[in-house]
Amino acid sequence: MERSLIMDSIKTTARAAGILYLMIIIFAGFSAGYVRSGIIVPGNAEATATNIMASEGLFRIGFVSDLIAFLTDAAVAVLLFVLLRPVSKTLSVLAAALRLLAHPAIAAINLLNHFIPLLLLGNADYLSAFQSEQLYAMVMIFLDAHTTGYLIAGAFFGVHLLLLGWLLFRSDLFPGILGILVFIASLGYLTESFGNFLVPGHESVFAWIVAIPAVIGELSFALWLVIKGVRNPQPAGARR
Repeated sequence: MERSLIMDSIKTTARAAGILYLMIIIFAGFSAGYVRSGIIVPGNAEATATNIMASEGLFRIGFVSDLIAFLTDAAVAVLLFVLLRPVSKTLSVLAAALRLLAHPAIAAINLLNHFIPLLLLGNADYLSAFQSEQLYAMVMIFLDAHTTGYLIAGAFFGVHLLLLGWLLFRSDLFPGILGILVFIASLGYLTESFGNFLVPGHESVFAWIVAIPAVIGELSFALWLVIKGVRNPQPAGARR
């Protein structure tokens, strides 16, 4: 009876983590994949500034959508720690800390670079103090800084996923394939972050390198948490 109650509690925790993880994917995906990709024109500061002014409401929604995702990620970090600490308390703490640094800390602060263009373009004093070309260039600098901040956060998140993949693979609560998929996703994040810094000019290539394994690995994990929760621990040697 007591064991059954413990497993029910673990499954509830897992499903809560899964629901929140899906929220992160939806909100962050909307902000990056719809809002910014539709408004920001790479290499064209004037067109980007014009799009922001024409779609200010949508640009603000993108900011809020990211903020919700990062707040939610703080809860996911704690819930995953609770689920995986039986595997290794030390590595679970480290994985949670890296996730908290990646999005609730670094990426959340980086949102300032998303919001400052709105301040520049919506302030009459700035509009009168700078020529249009100068103002548009400043907007683009902050948006480029936002992209850089995302890459820095991605490095932390990539190491988090690397540890998470190992913990999932070793845990009796999850099938080993989930750990492998998350581990592969971690390599995508790390390749994108370090690749953009070391070999600039290949942003689209690195974006695909991270997108495919991240969608497969993280979405599979989130859906497993929601649908299955966790599985009942199996006897040693029977889980794979």
